[in-house]
Amino acid sequence: MLPPSLADRLRRFVPFPHAWTARALPGLLTAALLLLGSSLAGAEDIRFFRIGTGTTGGTYFPVGGMLANAISNPPGSRPCDRGGSCGVAGLIAVAQATQGSVENLKEMRTGTLESSLSQADIAFWAHQGIGPYKGQPAFEQLTSIANLYTETVHVVVRAESDIRNIGDLRGKVVSVGEEGSGTLVEARVILEAYGLGEKDMEARYLKPGPAGDRLVEHDIDAFFIVGGHPVAAVAEAAARTPVRLLSFDDPHGKSLKEHLPFFTESVIDEGVYEGVLATRTLGVGAQWLVRGDVPEELVYGITRALWHPNTRRLLDSGHPKGPSIQLANALNGLAVPLHPGAARYYREAGVLKQAAEPEAPPLEKAPAPEEPVTRDDAPAQ
Repeated sequence: MLPPSLADRLRRFVPFPHAWTARALPGLLTAALLLLGSSLAGAEDIRFFRIGTGTTGGTYFPVGGMLANAISNPPGSRPCDRGGSCGVAGLIAVAQATQGSVENLKEMRTGTLESSLSQADIAFWAHQGIGPYKGQPAFEQLTSIANLYTETVHVVVRAESDIRNIGDLRGKVVSVGEEGSGTLVEARVILEAYGLGEKDMEARYLKPGPAGDRLVEHDIDAFFIVGGHPVAAVAEAAARTPVRLLSFDDPHGKSLKEHLPFFTESVIDEGVYEGVLATRTLGVGAQWLVRGDVPEELVYGITRALWHPNTRRLLDSGHPKGPSIQLANALNGLAVPLHPGAARYYREAGVLKQAAEPEAPPLEKAPAPEEPVTRDDAPAQ
C-alpha cells in the first residue's frame, strides 16, 4: 500500500478510478512500485506531468505511454548511466486516455492537462482562434515540444462493399469519429470537399474500437479514423473480416492537399493491415504540445529526455510509429511556436540554428472550416 501522503497526492493528480486503471500510463504503476522499494525520502520532490492522448483503440494512447515512460524518472529509479531512466529527476508522467485532439486542447486550455498530442491543423486553428475555433479566444498559451510523426486518414469499408470513393458514402451508415476527436474535425473537412455533410448520410459518432466492431458486424458501412498506422482498431477489424481503405488519389483529394497545406500525401503500404493493398491517402502531423506556462527548465529537461540516446531503444521497440519519431524531423511543420524550454534544447543540439522559429504553413489558399468543434445535436456514444 502506498504511504498515505503519497496516495493522497496521486488521488489529487489522477482521480480514481477514472484514470488509475486502463487510462493511466503503465509507467505510473511502475513508478509507484519503485517508490515502494525506496526509502521514499525524496517523495516530496515528486512532480507530475499529464499528457493527453486519445482513445485506447488509436495510436496516441500507446505513443503517449512511450513518451511518458521516456521522460519519467521517479525517486528510486536506476541511474541513467546504469541502464535506468534518463528522464527528468523526480518526474512522474501520466499518459491519459481522452477522446483525442479537440478534447486535449480543451483540457489544456483549462489547465487540466499540462501537455497533449494533437493533429497539427487543429492545434493551428486553436492557437489562432480560427476555423472550428472561430469566436473563441486564441489559445496563445499553446506551444510545442516536437513534431512526432505523420498520421494518416483511414476510411475503412468492408472488402465486398460497393463504396469505392468518398462520394459513395452518401446515404450510407458512417462513423465519422466521436465528439472531441480530431477524426471528427478531419472527417467534416474531407466530406465538405466532396460535397457531402453528415446530413447526407446516417452519421454515427463512435470510438475507433466500437466502429471497427460494428463494421465487422454489418451495423455500419464505413468509418473514419485518423491515426499513425497501424491503428489497432483497423488492424483488429481487418483480422476479423476482409476490409479495404478508400483512396484520395482523385481531384477532390488533390484539392484538399492544395488548399489545406497541413494535409500531405501519404501511403499506407500493402500488408500494414491484413489483406489490404497499398492505399494512397492523406497525412497530417502528430505533434506534442505543452502549455506555455509550464516552467522552462522542466520543458527543457523533457525535450532533452525525449532525444536522449537511451530513449531511442524505447521508441524503436515500443510501437510501430516509434521509429518515425526522429530528432531530424522534430521541427518539421510545427503548427504553434516552440516552448522556450524546447527551443533552448534544440539550439544547444544544433537543430535550431537561428533565433527565428519554424513557421506553420500558411493557410491563404482557402479558409479553415468554420463548423464548431462540438455539436449539441450529435447522439451520445
